[in-house]
Amino acid sequence: MQIVWSSRRGSRSIEHIGSAHDEAELAALKAAAAERLSAGQAVLELGVAGSPGSEPLAITSSKMTHLCDGLCAAYRVLGFEAVTQGDNVFRDLVLARIIEPTSRIDAERVLSEVGVEAASYATVKRRLSGYAHRSWRQSLAAASARHARLGPASLVLFDVSTL
Repeated sequence: MQIVWSSRRGSRSIEHIGSAHDEAELAALKAAAAERLSAGQAVLELGVAGSPGSEPLAITSSKMTHLCDGLCAAYRVLGFEAVTQGDNVFRDLVLARIIEPTSRIDAERVLSEVGVEAASYATVKRRLSGYAHRSWRQSLAAASARHARLGPASLVLFDVSTL
C-alpha cells in the first residue's frame, strides 16, 4: 500500500506503507495509512451525530458561486472588465486558471464545476490569437499599473521577443 501525496505533471510523491497478504493485514495497512494522512490534525467537534473519529459526513452538495463572484469582483476592481470591453471568454479563462491551473481545454470542466457556462473550445481557440497581440497585453498591464497607482516613471514595459 502506498500514499500518493501529490501528482503534478507526471511527477508523484509516494510513501510506501507496507504490503498485505490477507484481508486482516490490508485492514491494518488501511488504518495505518489513514492515521498517517491525518497525522497532526485534531478532530473538530461540531456537535453533530456520530462520535469523533467516526466515518466522515457525506457531502450532499457543493457550490462555488461565492468564489466565482469574488473573483469576478476582483477582475472588475482591477479594471480588466473595462479594458477587455466585457470579453467574457477572456474573463472565464482567467477565472478558470485561478481556480485550477490547467489547460485551456480543461477550463470548460473547471468552469462547469463552478456553475459558469463556458464558451465552446472552438470559440476559445478563435479568440486566443487576439489575446496574444501586444496591444491586448499592454492594455492589461496598464490597467494593473493604474490599480497599483504606478506612475509612468515606475512602469517599464518591454517586449520579451526583442531580448
